[in-house]
Amino acid sequence: MSAVIDMQQVSYEIKSLIETGEREKIRDILSTWTAPDIALLMVELDNEEQHVFVFNALPNELAISAFEYCELAIQINLLENISEEKKAEILNKMPPDDRTTLFSELPPAEVTEMLQVLNPEERKISLTLLGYPEHSIGRLMTPDYVAVRKEWTVQQVLNYIRRHGRNSETLDIIYIVDEKGHLIDDIRIRELLLADPNTILKDILDDKYIALKAVQDQEEAIKVFKDQNRVALPVIDTNGLLLGIVTVDDVFEIARQEDTEDIQKFGGSEALDLPYVDTSFKKMVQKRAGWLIVLFLSEMLTATAMAGYEDEIAKLVILSIFLPLIISSGGNSGSQAATLIIRAMALGEIKLRDWWFVMRREIMAGFSLGCILGVIGFIRISLWHFVFHSYSVGINGAPLMPGTWFLLAITIGVSLIGVVMWGTIAGSMLPIVLKRLGADPATSSAPFIATLVDVTGLIIYFTIAAIIMRGVMM
Repeated sequence: MSAVIDMQQVSYEIKSLIETGEREKIRDILSTWTAPDIALLMVELDNEEQHVFVFNALPNELAISAFEYCELAIQINLLENISEEKKAEILNKMPPDDRTTLFSELPPAEVTEMLQVLNPEERKISLTLLGYPEHSIGRLMTPDYVAVRKEWTVQQVLNYIRRHGRNSETLDIIYIVDEKGHLIDDIRIRELLLADPNTILKDILDDKYIALKAVQDQEEAIKVFKDQNRVALPVIDTNGLLLGIVTVDDVFEIARQEDTEDIQKFGGSEALDLPYVDTSFKKMVQKRAGWLIVLFLSEMLTATAMAGYEDEIAKLVILSIFLPLIISSGGNSGSQAATLIIRAMALGEIKLRDWWFVMRREIMAGFSLGCILGVIGFIRISLWHFVFHSYSVGINGAPLMPGTWFLLAITIGVSLIGVVMWGTIAGSMLPIVLKRLGADPATSSAPFIATLVDVTGLIIYFTIAAIIMRGVMM
């Protein structure tokens, strides 16, 4: 149904009905909608009061289903403003993994309060999942799965699935355990449906399965799902006991969050805890101010570096014209390299042990890119000299020594090679160094690389200028 809904038009109509308090009309309109469509509508509404009004107007079962698809900020708001009876019904019927994700974002006092409305069985499950380390696979898993014994026939397995599979998170994969609950194997439902009903299950098992450990980091689950192309994977403890399963939708949601955090860090900001539109102004400033202060203080080193070459600048002021050209080229090449390496590391394309391969590759790439820019810079200065007769008179009007333009062109060309090479090396190596130290490579964001290369680029530029143009700076 979502493919034919004009969400903006409907949301305008719903807002009008909210203003006049016509709850029954809203109920009639939305009663045929799917849960994901309801969640999309919630995003289109203007404020928290409208969210609560529409949610309370929904048929009970549809409201419970739609809640699971709503954004986290909307879920939290609804729980704070709906009746205790409805809150208890929603939380008790939520999939355990989704409920754990919600609880992980709430203050401890609110989690304690919400645990009280759960029935004993669901409370036990939630406490177990919340007991695993933050960002571990244990926080993602659900205990809703189907497990059978290898001694059963295919027909017995199918009968068991019909009786107990209704509440399973997925029926694509069936898990085989021993008498103590240890995972032995798994089998796709397709194989069971195609097998003879009288076949003993152990006769069609291949004794090959992939499992995750509950204490593993969630990022490891992302990689395994991508490599194995599975819709669900079992989660075991250190002794091989089957604890639950993790489904691909939960893992892809974590992957989306990780990618969002990395992109935000690339821009020189701390990752936001909530979507942009739901982040308070105060929190937005706090998240962005820290890195801006660090980068600002770092850029002060640029002024310090320039002060060390004030004699060279005073003797040949024309050098200062090309400062933005030099340092921006280095920063851009460094940002390119950092982005490529960070993404390659995230996808598992390169490991820490590949640092020497990366170094060699980026040295050659930096040299090649530097030569391209250096030749362009040399041609630019040459053309301006012959066409516009530039660089024969200095910025202060004083005539320059003959041949200054040529030495300047050589200086700019060689400096671009040096600065671009250095920017490329720094941008590619810094993420690897940070990863080796246990830090997040995404913190070597583009602004940080640019700041680092700005300072060192100045030193490279003026050092080369002092060597090549020594004769005209006397």
